[in-house]
Amino acid sequence: MPCDTAFRIIARRHLGTLSVRQEATLRGDPDALHEMRVALTHLRATIRLFSPMVDDAVKPRIWSELKWLNGALGAVRDLDVAKKRIAAANPERPQAIPHFVSLDKKCAEGHRQLAQSLRSERFQRLIARTSQWIASGPWSTIAGKPAAKRRAVPVTVYGARKLARWQKKLLRKCRKLRDMKARKRHRLRIFTKRLACSIESFADLFEDKALAKQKKALKPLRKAQRSLGQLNDDVRGQALALSLRKSGIAIPLHGLGDKRKKRLLRRAKKAYRKVAALKLAKA
Repeated sequence: MPCDTAFRIIARRHLGTLSVRQEATLRGDPDALHEMRVALTHLRATIRLFSPMVDDAVKPRIWSELKWLNGALGAVRDLDVAKKRIAAANPERPQAIPHFVSLDKKCAEGHRQLAQSLRSERFQRLIARTSQWIASGPWSTIAGKPAAKRRAVPVTVYGARKLARWQKKLLRKCRKLRDMKARKRHRLRIFTKRLACSIESFADLFEDKALAKQKKALKPLRKAQRSLGQLNDDVRGQALALSLRKSGIAIPLHGLGDKRKKRLLRRAKKAYRKVAALKLAKA
């Protein structure tokens, strides 16, 4: 399968999920909101993966609008996660938790604002323009041998090389994981997620042996992502708590203890060692 065909198949799938889960998200379904965020993450990872091929005059505008949507979804998702964590302290009567009712109202307001965004002409244009760009954007007709070659190269060949380069870059980034500050660790988590999403997209399409090692890397990559994700959720949770406190909502968000943080870092480090041991194809 040539790269242009593979890109269209993968990107359309994730864009389709954004559209399909829109209605449930409008009704306030937190699972549908999460699925929209996952699909958007996969779509953005796909565009990055095939960036040399799809780099045209339209791409920056598409990317900017996807970034806007990611911010809109992420802000409400953070509130949902905070609400769920706090409710766990008293699942029978969460309303008895101090300031829980105020947080619940803030979540509801966040969902109303998100619903406005998802019903807006801006969102509809985003879906329509991205769909058109995927199908027949300028990238698909750029003249010249280099551009034609990028579109025609077998995707398993391109994928194996690209993922190997990303793996090499990832392993450089994670060398000093234990000494990383929160922001740098967050960037490492994002890059880990990008690599995992790209492998998942390929795994759904191909049974080719050329990508066998990449598929084996998926499990430890997800383990590392989850561990770093919990650390990032802790940082974001504390920041959200401070922000809410300024608006009069003093929610009791308890941070992770030092032992828990060290355990999560060890898990992530162990997972990265397993990825390194696979020795993906040379870039």
